[in-house]
Amino acid sequence: MNTFILHLDTSTKICSVALSNNGEVVTYLDQTGTGFIHSEALTLMISEVLKNADVSLKNLSAISYSSGPGSYTGLRIGLSTAKGLCFALGLPLIAIPTHDILFQIACSSEIKKSYRILALLDARRTEVYMQAFDHNGKSIKPLHCALLDQTDVAPFLPAIVVGDSNLKAKEFWNASDIQWLDTALSAKFQAQIAFRAFEKRAFEDLAYCTPIYLKGANGALL
Repeated sequence: MNTFILHLDTSTKICSVALSNNGEVVTYLDQTGTGFIHSEALTLMISEVLKNADVSLKNLSAISYSSGPGSYTGLRIGLSTAKGLCFALGLPLIAIPTHDILFQIACSSEIKKSYRILALLDARRTEVYMQAFDHNGKSIKPLHCALLDQTDVAPFLPAIVVGDSNLKAKEFWNASDIQWLDTALSAKFQAQIAFRAFEKRAFEDLAYCTPIYLKGANGALL
């Protein structure tokens, strides 16, 4: 039995669409530009991905999206597109926290059991959205806003650091037992997480689901 899931990631400047079947990536497409291209590119990318896989919208079983935190505008575009498709097609929606996707990226590399995973997303200036995991994916430091110049990374070492803030973090963290993983976010990394959620029927309420903003547009914590 085929379980085709369409995956959207618009949480950063990368606009990404992927298609999976039973948890395995079928095809994907990533685009980026000097600014945010999501509003112009996302629906065209969805059409292209489905065409490349010879799969139609009616063949989909669910849609997943990267639920944040991240770019406010990007997250809203991703969710509104996902909701629109789900309402129109009668499909369930799966929300995947972006830091869980970053952990999945780390899993694509070889993780030593002694290593922790520090998932970082840019929150401008010296601030990041940060969450720490052990090698099994258990959160050992909940998602929070962190100032790089005021964060003591020593308790989490040795560690793999993954996300879009590596260059910025390297200015403040120079420990020798940090492994920097520069793999970019992509919707293809949602495939296994989304399929597990689908099997558990861990679906969102389309009327009330919202992205994880963590911090308001004025910088205040939510």
